[in-house]
Amino acid sequence: MQTVVERELEMQLVLSPERSIPVPAKLAYRTEDPFAVHFTFHVNSDAPVNWTFARELIVEGVFRPCGHGDVRIWPTKVNGRSVLCLALSSPDGDALLEAPSSPVAAWLERTLRVVPPGTEHEQLGMDDGLNQLLAPTAGDELWLRDPWRGKDDTPDTGA
Repeated sequence: MQTVVERELEMQLVLSPERSIPVPAKLAYRTEDPFAVHFTFHVNSDAPVNWTFARELIVEGVFRPCGHGDVRIWPTKVNGRSVLCLALSSPDGDALLEAPSSPVAAWLERTLRVVPPGTEHEQLGMDDGLNQLLAPTAGDELWLRDPWRGKDDTPDTGA
């Protein structure tokens, strides 16, 4: 059974130190994809902008700066309020977004209750799949038995 943990919130797209604009966003976590978190940003375009990255990255980013490359996350204070900064980079451009820390942390805590850290692999059903894949079938006894069993291994000395 799939479980989805979602949270809608308003983030700020930072355009300059003095100016930012609100961006509606949805955070989603799905047990069918237990290592990832999904962010959907509703910007003034025909389609929303979707980002997917490791849940572990945001777990760490709530407490300290982390990430490199396309996604970097760090906690900070802006005008006296705690925010989580997300720096996103793609071939289409770069964006710096600020999210209020409390709602993100509460959503993240819900995901960690649904799938505790270190148990993500259990959600994938890989063990069950491997067991089914490796389970013997009716014709396997032909391949698994020793073809030489019961034959005399002594060399023929009568020649």
